[in-house]
Amino acid sequence: MQLNAKLIQLLPLQTGNGKNGQWKKQDIIVETEGQFPKKICVSIWGDKINESVLRPGSLLSISFDVESREYNGRWYTDVKAWKVEAAGGAGTVDRIPEDDVHFEEGQMEGGDLPF
Repeated sequence: MQLNAKLIQLLPLQTGNGKNGQWKKQDIIVETEGQFPKKICVSIWGDKINESVLRPGSLLSISFDVESREYNGRWYTDVKAWKVEAAGGAGTVDRIPEDDVHFEEGQMEGGDLPF
């Protein structure tokens, strides 16, 4: 399956040791586009984690599998990405940090405000 969505949040990187050695897992929260956007938690495992693409606000193309498993009579579902890349060169949504907003002296005087 494939999904194009905007990266909303990176959850903390999880690491550990298992019977097959060290592992790492990055969960991300993405939001779909459309009339009724949905937020989805996607898990990325091991060498599939590409930090250069995982920037909040970036549009991602995610190839994934959905898997459910039963534990003690309850069912749990995971969305596991096997490929994550920037969506069609859309890049990132640029945001100006509030600390970086500068005005020239006198720029905001005398009714320059649009409201």
